[in-house]
Amino acid sequence: MKKTFIAALCASSVGLGACGLDIPDLNNPSLESLQQTPTRSSVTAAAHGLLIGNRDNKSDHNGYVAHLGLLGRESYTFDTTDPRFGNEMLTGTLNPGNAAFGGNFWTGPYANIRNANTLMEALDKVPADDLNDAQKEAIRGFAKTIQAHEFLTIVSARDTNGGPIDVSGDPRTLAPIVSKDEMLTRVVSLLDEAKGHLDASVAAENDAFPFTLGSGYAGFEKPSTYVKFNRALKARAQVYLKDWTGTLTSLGESFLDTNRELTLGTYYSFGTGSGDTINGLTNTAIYAHPSIVRDAERKPDCVDVGAEPFRCLDARVGRKIAQVAQGTYQNLSSTYGFTMYEQPTAPLPIIRNEELVLLRAEANINIGTEAALTAAEEDLNRIRVINGLEPVLLTTENAVDVLLKERRYSLLFEGGHRWIDMRRYNRLNQLPKDRTNDVVHERFPIPVLETDARQ
Repeated sequence: MKKTFIAALCASSVGLGACGLDIPDLNNPSLESLQQTPTRSSVTAAAHGLLIGNRDNKSDHNGYVAHLGLLGRESYTFDTTDPRFGNEMLTGTLNPGNAAFGGNFWTGPYANIRNANTLMEALDKVPADDLNDAQKEAIRGFAKTIQAHEFLTIVSARDTNGGPIDVSGDPRTLAPIVSKDEMLTRVVSLLDEAKGHLDASVAAENDAFPFTLGSGYAGFEKPSTYVKFNRALKARAQVYLKDWTGTLTSLGESFLDTNRELTLGTYYSFGTGSGDTINGLTNTAIYAHPSIVRDAERKPDCVDVGAEPFRCLDARVGRKIAQVAQGTYQNLSSTYGFTMYEQPTAPLPIIRNEELVLLRAEANINIGTEAALTAAEEDLNRIRVINGLEPVLLTTENAVDVLLKERRYSLLFEGGHRWIDMRRYNRLNQLPKDRTNDVVHERFPIPVLETDARQ
């Protein structure tokens, strides 16, 4: 009975951190040394561990982008060794008992949240001549931003099923499961707390982290610039909360810049070296959903050329999609593949300037005044014209339709945005059902080990 309880505790949200750091890991110091005798090197190693944990399972072929892409009909995964990609993910119900499918995106994020708590608790014990107060503030700002991002991953997958947020206490005590809005509110408050720490570090004339964030954070590797990433994440969470004026405030403090490239942003980076991780979205079993090409808008006055099948379509299609040999599995088929992740080291976006422009347009559309609608029209048309499409006249009647189309193609297969967006606007019933028994799942269930531990 005791062994069963411990196993359930490790799998539940409240037990993950305590169990996870007990396992030897070259990317993390031992739990005992971090808690009792932390040093600069052990703390910075733990910070690197948070970066690695945050990247974990985002680009796997059964990871966050691929699974949410399946649910949002952005992609197929024709893995002939596992029929669940075609049946469980697209028909029937999601199984909460399997951590690779219906029970996914729970244990990893909660482990990282608890590990961040352990890191922050250790900071007070590090001697001042090893890490000064300003450096510790920078680490706290970083760690709380990571925690907020992990909670955002959990609530994006679980939606109204919610999840625990009070997971900083005794791991043997089960934290209550709270609502979606409470989780998102916690995301916002964590990001604000993180900003306070980052600002305090800069105010103390320390504008550097005592560790490197890696190439994916190029341009955002200092507290004064990392805070702009923090504000971008807050804007995304505020849009999910329908806090439209708050969204505009956060975007004003973010890295949104219509004079900069739309690709500006933060990314998960990958490598082929020993101990590193490759981008698993290179998997040849992953195909693009045919509706992406079928629904794409045509450029005005364009003449098709046989050798250039996407020449007359929205330029985002040609940049992200290519024709490939037909893949067929379980009465599904596609002749399109993604080109964004052709190399194992291809970066995966966390949040980009293009999304921020779209978030600003969404906030203005929902504010709904004439001036706000005009501002939204300018932002949406800026993206449309760049991609070879004609400007549109935005009205209160067509604004959401235009927004969702632009988000669909701009953020294609980057982070489950299509599924999340259609759910947010109660339009999941508009997603394609390719077979008679197909369904569109609304949310992931809470894992069975989590619910069993509460009985």
